[in-house]
Amino acid sequence: MEDIVLYEKRGDIGKITLNKPEERNTITLDVLKKLIELFETSAENNDVCVIYAANGKHFTVGADLKYGYDLLTNKERLAEAVEFLESWQILTRKMIAHPGIIIVGYHGWVIGGGFEHTLVCDYKIAAEDTRIMLPEVGVGLFFSNASTKLLPRIIGEGRAKELMIMGKELSAEEAYRIGLVSKVCPTPSLPRILKKTANMIASRDHLALQYTKKFINENQDLSIESVLARESIAMITTGQSEELKKRLGKFVKKE
Repeated sequence: MEDIVLYEKRGDIGKITLNKPEERNTITLDVLKKLIELFETSAENNDVCVIYAANGKHFTVGADLKYGYDLLTNKERLAEAVEFLESWQILTRKMIAHPGIIIVGYHGWVIGGGFEHTLVCDYKIAAEDTRIMLPEVGVGLFFSNASTKLLPRIIGEGRAKELMIMGKELSAEEAYRIGLVSKVCPTPSLPRILKKTANMIASRDHLALQYTKKFINENQDLSIESVLARESIAMITTGQSEELKKRLGKFVKKE
């Protein structure tokens, strides 16, 4: 039996891949547990950059609805239902805590929690055939993965409310227009573009990358004075690194 989620590491770059193409990469508790495990593994392996991708026609259509319905209606599976719901949130915590830069590559349908859990990814690339939708309110469910905070932060309250309340389908081009994704590419080119982007990121200073991710994630909720103080410490720390001296020396010589 093939693994439902795959992990590989090449140099400083890790790759985590949803691998249930015949089931449109539906997400069950087993998938969430595997994602949590592999993002932990990737962090322990010091991956400077992580490509998060999916095999098959769709990135993921989100939670397996038949599975979810059974969990919610079968009292004997209450404990599993609670674990399933909480595992979405644990996954977000692990992805935020990962010191590396996470690049997600969307294609096909990206629905519900299958989209929400990717909001913490640091760089988002969409293939031209990408379709994003948040149908929760229409079926009486609610959102996960801190999406009620992260989505408004990325695209603004008005647009976030429209997507969440109306369940509006979003194309790749529209997602790019509103700043939800950083790049749109031809669908066949997605693997190549992901790899090229990961290589570019991994070539940058690793300590500076860690600070950049951490501070952008955390500093929005701090006072200006607190941010200034944190940046001062980070500037001093990076300024003392041997890697900086090498990189800056090369730049100065070019000048």
